[in-house]
Amino acid sequence: MVLEPLDGAAAVRAEDAFRLIYAEAFAEAPYHETEDDVAAAFRRFPALAQRPAFRAVLARTESGGPIGMAYGFPLGPDTVWWDELTEPVPDDMRREDGRRTFGLIELAVREAWRGQGVAGRLHRTLLEGVDAERVLLNVHPASKAPAAYRAWGYRKIGEARLWGASADVHDVMLLDLR
Repeated sequence: MVLEPLDGAAAVRAEDAFRLIYAEAFAEAPYHETEDDVAAAFRRFPALAQRPAFRAVLARTESGGPIGMAYGFPLGPDTVWWDELTEPVPDDMRREDGRRTFGLIELAVREAWRGQGVAGRLHRTLLEGVDAERVLLNVHPASKAPAAYRAWGYRKIGEARLWGASADVHDVMLLDLR
């Protein structure tokens, strides 16, 4: 396996690999994302990749086939992440300055490569050199991912409805880096 750290421009050039991994991983339960959902997610991808300090990691086979991906960026002072929580958190927790919190947007591994430590390696590589106090993410509680995140040191700090009142509730998890 080869891990390929990418900046935003390189991630956009590799969008097909990210899309393939995303489509496969999030078609499964509990997500059940459709082709339309994937298309919507990747209409936003170029704008996400242009954010300051965006970073990504792509895991590939030795022959170049996509295995897994992770990406995110530091949360700015105007982030809406904290507003999506179902219960408010203290002001000192939600304060953002563009450096304090790294938002982990996606981390996914294709089914054939799960259980081999790929997600952990993607996570470690993505966060190498991140100058933030903490990492924040949202995860579907019915997926297998929360157990991995807890094993890596994350703790649940609340719940959020990410796309409005009809959306599934996601766990909001935080990893202290310092």
